Amino acid sequence: QVQLVESGGGLVQAGGFLRLSCAASGSIFSPNAMGWYRQAPGKQREFIASITRSAIINYSDSVKGRFTISRDNAKNTVYLQMNSLKPEDTAVYYCVGDLTIGTVLTGSPRYWGRGTQVTVSS
Repeated sequence: QVQLVESGGGLVQAGGFLRLSCAASGSIFSPNAMGWYRQAPGKQREFIASITRSAIINYSDSVKGRFTISRDNAKNTVYLQMNSLKPEDTAVYYCVGDLTIGTVLTGSPRYWGRGTQVTVSS
């Protein structure tokens, strides 16, 4: 069983930046595909970004050019650098993982973290 633990959320002003981290543990193998989703109050969960062990990356159009996903395979950790933050980026951000990229992209990955709150004030 894989556990995903997010950190790095918080309160930031519009235009600022935050860096989220997600550490995978509980298995000798970290998920091949990892990524981030977010959910704002009253809204559906939204795909943000994904990355495979071989560094194949996908972004949603809403964050492309502002957010950067990366991972350190040796540390079983994935990161989300969020720049030029906007109030509409306010949400709970969830780290996800699975063996295949398909489930990560379609919203049904096997593993989910508990989430970390990101609040962007205007």
